[in-house]
Amino acid sequence: MGLVEVREGTTHFFVPEQDADSSFPPGTGAVFYNRRMELNRDATVLFLRHTDVSSYLDAMGASGARGLRVANECGIPVTINDYNPDAVDLIERNATGFTEEDITVTQADCRVLMGGRRFDAIDLDPFGTPAPFVDGAATSAKRYLFVTATDTAPLCGAHLKAGMRRYGARPLNTEYHSEVGLRVLLGFVAREVVKYDRGIEPLFCFAREHFVRLHLRVTRGAGRADKTVARIGYIHQCPACPERLEEPGIVAGCHICPRCGKRMTPTGPLWLGQVNDRDLIHTMAAGLPSVPLGTSGAIERLLAILGEELDTSTFYNYHRLAKLWHTSPRGMDDVLACLKEGGYEASRTHYDGRGLKTTAPLDVLRECI
Repeated sequence: MGLVEVREGTTHFFVPEQDADSSFPPGTGAVFYNRRMELNRDATVLFLRHTDVSSYLDAMGASGARGLRVANECGIPVTINDYNPDAVDLIERNATGFTEEDITVTQADCRVLMGGRRFDAIDLDPFGTPAPFVDGAATSAKRYLFVTATDTAPLCGAHLKAGMRRYGARPLNTEYHSEVGLRVLLGFVAREVVKYDRGIEPLFCFAREHFVRLHLRVTRGAGRADKTVARIGYIHQCPACPERLEEPGIVAGCHICPRCGKRMTPTGPLWLGQVNDRDLIHTMAAGLPSVPLGTSGAIERLLAILGEELDTSTFYNYHRLAKLWHTSPRGMDDVLACLKEGGYEASRTHYDGRGLKTTAPLDVLRECI
């Protein structure tokens, strides 16, 4: 295969030539590599530079980009695995210059590999859904589990039946569908992990463009598993107005919209509440200038929002609300200030540049807009 050399962070490696005229160039290479996922990999490198990880599995390595960068830029012993022999050959070529203590290359079905070995951190970055692989990672990951999903249409409710099949949840294609997707994925991972009397703690989770990315701490014990279960629940959305509510619990209740009397539509089960560790986010933001990353500007903006983002499980697109209420909206900063002056919490959200989160009721939000 023809190869070209690329650089991400401070790491150089080879990837197959791609057809630049294709509608999806990464799919034309003999081994998969998507340059648009550089921010995803940059975010993980930054996270690992501020986390104590002793061993790391890149479970579906492809070109090996992620695992190579973790070994080179974070100094963590890495195992890079792939089932495809062409990918394994490319990974081995890219790993030239590293010692066996730095990088181990394996060729296996990752589910078999995870079934026989344990790693401090496991990273699942498949093409499409990670659903078939989370169960194996739930027992193989000692302390950390990282998951990428690129099947955002099923997660966000655009492909409803596929979302229900893969994640055992009912997604909903709403104005806050990107947050629904992240929380459906988090809820799914949580339910896979608690089967083994283990829990999860979200540390650094975000949705961007065509993917959702989770960085989770895995904890031990039935008590921690019970705490994880307590964070699972539903969002109930009125089909006729912007009213919505959160309900914890594995089973959804029936709710009538207090505003218009319609039966509300349940979404879930999904994760409710906090999806990031704010202290860690602030630490990562402070350390960002010392880490050479190609997407540092975008990550800086992402971290700034995540550091202030409220833990509510939905957001409002305030331009859509203004259109619904037949008014010209004030600026976002003015709306947020108005809500805070009224004694309510309010913040921007990373899911949508026009999105805001608030604890204020709709009548107050309408007045501020």
